[in-house]
Amino acid sequence: MAQTVPDKMRVIRTNKEMSQACREAVKPVGLVPTMGALHAGHLNLVDQARADNLTVAVSIFVNPTQFGDLKDLEKYPRDLEGDLEMLRDHGVDLVYVPTVDEVYPEGFDTWVDVGPLAEKLEGLHRPGHFRGVATVVSKLFNVMQPDRAYFGQKDGQQVVVIQKLARDLDMGVEVVVMPTIREPDGLAMSSRNVQLSADQRQAASVVHQALRRAYQLWTGCERNGDVLREAASQILQAEPMVDSIDYVSVAGMSTLDESGHVDGRAMVSVAVHMGAVRLIDNIVLE
Repeated sequence: MAQTVPDKMRVIRTNKEMSQACREAVKPVGLVPTMGALHAGHLNLVDQARADNLTVAVSIFVNPTQFGDLKDLEKYPRDLEGDLEMLRDHGVDLVYVPTVDEVYPEGFDTWVDVGPLAEKLEGLHRPGHFRGVATVVSKLFNVMQPDRAYFGQKDGQQVVVIQKLARDLDMGVEVVVMPTIREPDGLAMSSRNVQLSADQRQAASVVHQALRRAYQLWTGCERNGDVLREAASQILQAEPMVDSIDYVSVAGMSTLDESGHVDGRAMVSVAVHMGAVRLIDNIVLE
């Protein structure tokens, strides 16, 4: 598809105006939902959307309903002006920047529950997180009616949840999943990485090292899920800067049930704490 670059990027703040702009847009429309504080991982999604679609829309909204800890919400990095400059440079047509009151007006009381998928891994450690994610993504899809929506594999469980959401509710949106973009040392790019101290940042590559160890064993024909989990756990436990480990998971891709024997596509996922920063990452076995 021929790439088009907009003469002027529109920044829109209301549901009504955004819905109208998307209805009038040249189809197909590609949507990249974000919480801002953009980095190369986000821009990779934008560039793919630009290559696949005639109109590219990006949402920037720090969604309070997916944060269980208000302190975490308050300290989440924000740089709207910097984000808009990057999006303009990457040929985005429409940017949706709603307020919290616009997304969740007074009296809002309807939520999307995606069932057992939301109760595992991140769901166990962040109760209500995926209810917030599923609800805001549903609202974005309803307002903007995109043909395609782009997400990064870095948030692996989120990807599985959104794919199921779109399928179960017949949303008619193609969910496009793009590979995780990494720093040279393997650390997955994340808006939260700026919160790491210099020492924590140096040590943070251990997360990817743990995943790679499990992947190497799997490519060597190891199929015992416990062996893969233990191998990744040992690497994380050996790093003094890792204060705690929330989980090391080896689970089937479709259900996220823990695998005793890895048969078919699976995902190795980890979540660790370094001081006040929580890091998540995953690698797909396929």
